[in-house]
Parts: sequence; structure tokens; C-alpha cells
Amino acid sequence: MKQLLLLGALFVASHLAYSQTNLVQQLVDKHKSQLGAWAQNPDQYEIQVIYTQIDRDENNQPSFTSHHWKVDPDRYFYPASTVKMPTAIMALEKLNKLGIFGLHMETPMRTFAYSPPQTAALVDTLTYNQLPTIGNYIRKIFLVSDNDAYNRLYEFLGQRYLNEALHEKGYTDSRIIHRLSVSGFDTLGNQYTNPCQFFDPINGALIYHQGEVRSKFYPEKVWQGQVRGKGYFDDDSKQVVNEPFDFRYKNAVSLENLHDILQAVLFPMAVPASARFELTENQLRMLYYAMYDFPSDVHDHWNEKPDNYVKFWMFGDSTQSIPDHIRIFNKVGWAYGFLTDVAYVVDFEAGVEFMLAGVIHVNKNEIFNDGEYEYESIGLPFFAELGQLIYDFERKRPRKHKPDLSRFKMR
Repeated sequence: MKQLLLLGALFVASHLAYSQTNLVQQLVDKHKSQLGAWAQNPDQYEIQVIYTQIDRDENNQPSFTSHHWKVDPDRYFYPASTVKMPTAIMALEKLNKLGIFGLHMETPMRTFAYSPPQTAALVDTLTYNQLPTIGNYIRKIFLVSDNDAYNRLYEFLGQRYLNEALHEKGYTDSRIIHRLSVSGFDTLGNQYTNPCQFFDPINGALIYHQGEVRSKFYPEKVWQGQVRGKGYFDDDSKQVVNEPFDFRYKNAVSLENLHDILQAVLFPMAVPASARFELTENQLRMLYYAMYDFPSDVHDHWNEKPDNYVKFWMFGDSTQSIPDHIRIFNKVGWAYGFLTDVAYVVDFEAGVEFMLAGVIHVNKNEIFNDGEYEYESIGLPFFAELGQLIYDFERKRPRKHKPDLSRFKMR
């Protein structure tokens, strides 16, 4: 494929280093009196953070230093919508690997229902021609964290293909094995994925057909703390069941894997060649735009969504607009009391850039699925306060060379 581009060609001569001192811990300790409850007892909230500093040389090539705070890839947290990021990226790579003329991210796509409880997706009211595409599903995923968009890409990929491809790239602390926020699918039902077709928008000619597929994947890895809590609200009985909640057949991705996947897309030379994604330049630009824009920038349908709707770091508890010179390329997730954000933060005016990935668990009553979580009082302030703390530190941190960040300025 002539336009296929290995991401490794985008950047050269960068390196990844791990710090020996815990800088995040030092920053939190220094400012603890000004921070919320999370800073007083971070272990209570199962906090994990990866802060990656980025420095450029005289040729603008980046190098990376990562600071890990309380990170444990064996400790389970529910990743929620963050699984949409690797799913979106792998959907683009699958299109390339199929190598079919006329099949690309803007080719119209129809998803059919073959067996219950599957549902069809034949139209998309947010596209100019009312037709769904892989590209528009991905835009919805990053701009408003649309669950149906993720489900359609999960169905296009299939459980085994998606997971085995990620594991082959080295992202082995992961399992993505179910759809999101749709009823009726049990463990077996999520192994079956809908048939779908791609067709020519002009004459309707069929370009590619994929039938219903059953595929199964479950990794050998065992995470700690997958069965937890005092109880859970059962949707069927509408009652609280006084037994621990079982996450063993829920999705899982470590914070390190999420951080490294985003890094592989934005800075491919920060990861081994085997961990990079095979995407075209057009696909990369689309991904960057989807992460860069605010919902109201893209469609009138999303005008009511504030700038921080899916931006937790620095602005998670703010009602104000995010300054135009600051952009956050990221993916968030929130469910069952877990809040996660993996991000690349850039300030074009100040010449500041860094990566920040974190998770916090806020579920004081230890009852899952009851909707009673401390998102507003503890979770979002954690991301806003720690994000601002690190941003302020970055603004003061000396750099030998001012970075040229024009590659990431989309508008």
C-alpha cells in the first residue's frame, strides 16, 4: 500500500528514560495543604499516575522521562471508555491490512443484526449523507465518548482479532471483551459480532462484506482486586445484592498500556518498532483532529457540551472555557466509581508539552452500580488539581530548546 506509513518515520533519535526520584510524590507533598482529600490519603482512592516530561533537542527531536506514582499494572481498575482509544486505532489499522481498493475510513458502512440481542446501524444522522463510517465513529469516540460508536468498531474488529493484535504489539496488560452500555449481552453474546458491509456511496456497489463472527479471547493474566466491594445494585431485581462485585469478565487495560498506546500514536519513536501502529498520514491527522477539537467545534448537535466534557486534567471541575492556546489530546473513562484520563497536554503559547495518565477510584459506600460515586467532590478535583500542579511546574521547568509544536496545532 503506497500510502501506508510506519509511524516510526515521523520522529527520529528520541529515547525514553525512567526517573529515579518520585517527582509526582514530591509535588503532592509540597502542596498537600492546598489539595483535596485525594492528596491526604491517595492509597484510599487507589490513585495511579504516570507523568512524562518531554524535552526537545536542537533538531526538535523529543526525548521522554516518565515519573510513575503508585503505578501497579497488576492492580485492577475498570477502564470504562478508555478502551475506545485502542479499539479506534486498531479499526484503522485493520482497514489498512485488508488492503481493498475503495475501502478506507470514510467508506460508508452498514452494520446488521444477525442474532439477538444484536442491533443494526444503517444511518448516522451526524454525517452529511446520513451514512455511518469508521472515521465518524472515531470522531464520536474522542469528541463525546459515544458508546454506540465504540460498539460498532468492536463488532468490526471482533474480540480475538482486537486483543491478539494488541498483545502482539506488546500491550499485554489488556483485555477488551465486551460492548459498552448496551443491554442483553452476556459473556457469550459479546463473543459474537454483527455482520457488516462497506459500499460505494455513488452506485451502492459492495466493496467488502464481513459476516457474523464468533471469536473468543481471554488472557492468562490475573489482576489483583477484580472481585471487590460490599455489594452491587442489580439492574434486573432493582435491589442491592450484598455480595462483592465481579469484574473478572469486564474489560481491563493497565494505565501503562493506555499511556504507551497514546504515546505510540503521537510519538512513535518513544516505543519499540513492534509496538507502533501502521496508519496513513491522513488517518493520523484525523485522529489528532478528533482528540484536539472540542465538541462544539465540530457539530451544532454538541453545542451544549462544554469544552471540558471529556477533558479531566486541569479542567475537570471547571465551568469555564479552555483557553484556545491549550489543547489536550486524550481519552477519558468513567464508570463504577473509576475515573481515568490518559493525555498529551500542550500549551502553544508557553511552549509546554507533557503527557499525563491517571486513575482514581471514588466509591465510599463500596456498592457498585448504584450511581453513588464521589465524582464531583473528589474525582474530578483530583484531575484538575494535580493537572494544574504539574502544568505550573512545567511552565517553570527550564528547557534547553523551545519546542516547535506546529505538528499538533490543528487549527
